[in-house]
Amino acid sequence: MAVDVRSAHNIGSIFRTCDGLGVELFLVGICPRPRYDDDTRLPHVAKKAEKQIAKTALGAEKSVSWRYADTLLECKDILKREGFDIVAIEQTKNSRPLRDMSVKKDIALVVGREVEGLSGVEIKLCEDGEYEIPMEGTKESFNVSVAAGIAMYEAVRGAL
Repeated sequence: MAVDVRSAHNIGSIFRTCDGLGVELFLVGICPRPRYDDDTRLPHVAKKAEKQIAKTALGAEKSVSWRYADTLLECKDILKREGFDIVAIEQTKNSRPLRDMSVKKDIALVVGREVEGLSGVEIKLCEDGEYEIPMEGTKESFNVSVAAGIAMYEAVRGAL
């Protein structure tokens, strides 16, 4: 799940990674998104977002199964009913290294805003764990689309 990720280029990159790994995407909040059946956005707004996403998605926005929810709580309720574990990919005082994540069933990985990440309230909604990607260099975090890709790969690899 991508929560309030404002960059269409990051969303496009996440779509492309989802395509490569064969996973579904849930966009939450103010994320740019392709047009869809019940889209309430103005047509020119939806068309612009779709065009920007396509620059990095390279068609994956059409091949990846994706859904949209207004809030993380709404998304969480849907996925919990479907049997998903929901985990945050975020640096917190309680987060464990991503390599320690155990994937025993369907899992939803939640990434947040490019600068702020997930809020405390959002992290609490991720009731099945908090994981972070260990950093070796001088920077404190990865770009959100890169972090999502690393986490998705680790989850898919762990599910094999």
